[in-house]
Amino acid sequence: MNKIFLFIMLLCTALCSMGAYAQPSVKTGRAPFLQQRITIDEMFALADQNSKSLRHHSTAINEAREAVNVAKNARLPDIDASLSFSYLGDGYLTDRNFSNGMTAPIPSFGNNFALEVSQVIYAGGAISSGIEIAKLQERNAQLGLEASRNNIRFQLVGYYLDLFKQQNLLQVYEKNIEQTKQVLHDIQAKGNEGIVLKNDITRYELLLANLELARTQIQNTVAILNNHLVTMLGLPADVQLNPQMPTVEARLTAPPPIEHSPDLKRLSLAVQINEHQDKIIKSERLPKLALFAGNHLDGPITIEVPPVNKNLNYWYAGIGINYKLSSLYTTHKAVHKSKFAIQRTKEQYDDAKEQTELAIKADYIRYLETYEQVKTQQKSVELANQNYSVVSNRYKNDMALITDMLDASNAKLSAEVQLSNAQINIIFNYYKLLYISGTL
Repeated sequence: MNKIFLFIMLLCTALCSMGAYAQPSVKTGRAPFLQQRITIDEMFALADQNSKSLRHHSTAINEAREAVNVAKNARLPDIDASLSFSYLGDGYLTDRNFSNGMTAPIPSFGNNFALEVSQVIYAGGAISSGIEIAKLQERNAQLGLEASRNNIRFQLVGYYLDLFKQQNLLQVYEKNIEQTKQVLHDIQAKGNEGIVLKNDITRYELLLANLELARTQIQNTVAILNNHLVTMLGLPADVQLNPQMPTVEARLTAPPPIEHSPDLKRLSLAVQINEHQDKIIKSERLPKLALFAGNHLDGPITIEVPPVNKNLNYWYAGIGINYKLSSLYTTHKAVHKSKFAIQRTKEQYDDAKEQTELAIKADYIRYLETYEQVKTQQKSVELANQNYSVVSNRYKNDMALITDMLDASNAKLSAEVQLSNAQINIIFNYYKLLYISGTL
């Protein structure tokens, strides 16, 4: 019985590897029934079109684009217009000691119209830097969409490849179940003839029960993965996806470059944004120049005594300068803080670049390793099949024990499972390299 327990442990290990890219298995409701073949490229296209996780990024891009237009408004002239009508009460005149008071009639109807225009012609670079920051934030929003698309695609690839692996494993288990049933039938026939012990029959019945349980678990995992995929792709819940064996155009001969990494690009933008923020802070030390013009129409003229019941229109134009003297002793603190912010983002960029390069090199080594794993597993399957065939023939000719047959069956199942996993791992590691480098 120890060998049966060993087989169960191997079986559990194989089942655990099924969840390498998926969530734990939970039995779902009714199974999908509409079959749909789908490739990875088709899956990506559906995700770009239907994924809810990408929609808010598109909205964020539109928001950032409008923010650029808002920032550009600072270059436009400010125009203020006002119009008012009022009722004026009579005045009251007195001496300085508040004696000899008398009423001073004032025209009751008052009006005012003013039009003022101002145009900033120099702000120390604050306006230009503000516009550049808005543009960089728009680019940052676009990179947010790219990063989210990259993440979603890698997640989809994981589910897709795991679904393909589970479906392959299901076929492996179906085949082994049929073979086990045939062996069990032969053993039972020999048992009826008194050639085989009851204990041998029990062992194979236990093996068959465990294989059927594993098949059920795989079927549940397939249902879970399928549900994840159809939900993310915006497909009906009753669609059963049938992944196709992915292929890559060519084997990678070198690690992919990191220049397209969305995370590195966003950190680079953060450095540029902080540099423009620094310019805005330093602009506080510089004078501000502006052109201005205005026109006023007021009535009555109340600055005269007695007031003149007429309208007075006058206009003006000129150039103004404004300088914040307090910036001489307050701005330097903000400038120091800004320098540290720039240094921090540059250090974050350098660290992220180094970590990304290390991750790509490590995953590239693992990627090459998967090809060797496939070669090894192919040879293992070949040997396991030969061993199973030899042992099966010997057992039929009463030249081998039931334990030998059980060992051969376990070795064959394990080799087939490992080969299926190794073949999928090539594709997974390929797409993982694309994901890390930002080219997925």
